[in-house]
Amino acid sequence: MSGVDDGMSLRSWKNWAETLLENTYGLYLAGRDPRVPIVAKIIVVTVVAYALSPIDLVPDFIPVVGYLDDLLLLPLGIWVAVRLIPDEVWLECRLRAKRTQIDMRSNRAAAMVIVLVWVLVALTVSMWLYESLLH
Repeated sequence: MSGVDDGMSLRSWKNWAETLLENTYGLYLAGRDPRVPIVAKIIVVTVVAYALSPIDLVPDFIPVVGYLDDLLLLPLGIWVAVRLIPDEVWLECRLRAKRTQIDMRSNRAAAMVIVLVWVLVALTVSMWLYESLLH
């Protein structure tokens, strides 16, 4: 494989990652739009929270499978959410996301909210399991 092929491959991965980031931010914007149906908003919140979450369903340190959930679940979630968002709203939000310089690392408040949501989910599941084992 030549160096040119490696550069093109790296460039396409970089483009894919940038598009994924823009789509995630576009979903965030769409989730705040009043024209988006509530079911779509729930899916949008779930997808954006998963994308920003430091916690994965399958930990990344597990070879191959650890990254497979990110490579499959996130694009699938975006695809489902986009299908539920009215076309004109999605186009507007996507354009706004494309124009916005996104720095995901600096948003500590969002990270704290996501960690809090994961803690609440873990507590809820733990309580449900505890209750079901007692009965």
